[in-house]
Amino acid sequence: MTKPKIIGLTGSIGMGKSTVAAMFSEAGIPVFDADAEVRAMQGPGGELLPAIEAAFPGSTGPEGVDRDRLGHQVFADKAALARLEAIVHPAVAAKRAAFLAANADKRAVVFDIPLLFERGGHEGVDTIVVVSAPEDIQRARVLARPSMTREKFEHIYGLQLHDSEKRARADHVIDTGTTLAETRAQVAALIASL
Repeated sequence: MTKPKIIGLTGSIGMGKSTVAAMFSEAGIPVFDADAEVRAMQGPGGELLPAIEAAFPGSTGPEGVDRDRLGHQVFADKAALARLEAIVHPAVAAKRAAFLAANADKRAVVFDIPLLFERGGHEGVDTIVVVSAPEDIQRARVLARPSMTREKFEHIYGLQLHDSEKRARADHVIDTGTTLAETRAQVAALIASL
């Protein structure tokens, strides 16, 4: 039995990666959304809540992780962020392995992973697709989000590999600085070529 081709989908914050992931899904290609898995595991009754609360007291409640409280504890503390990642990343890896097993009969799957390069995930995929848009469009999209501040954006931006570096390392680039129809056409052409 052949295993599915693993498409690693990534892009910096505000580049339109979620939109492109939805286009892959609409085309019938199963998508593993790492961020959605994290949100579920950190949400109400989430399986990571006890470990996160033990490591970061006061950061969880009935609604799951209190992102503001947890953010204050890890925002500018690399050691604290590393502790959090040591809790979250192995759990996400287990979910990803289960997703792959459940879709072993598919021709292709997408791993939607924001920090694909930054965390070494690019080594576990067959082809890398980077979603990109001009910096001014990226900035406008991100700053339009509820509760997003320039400080938060700059912090997140600083944690991510620069877009030009991602594009240089990509096998394919989807430009989302255009219309949705044009982006959809790029995704369809890419699926056909893969």
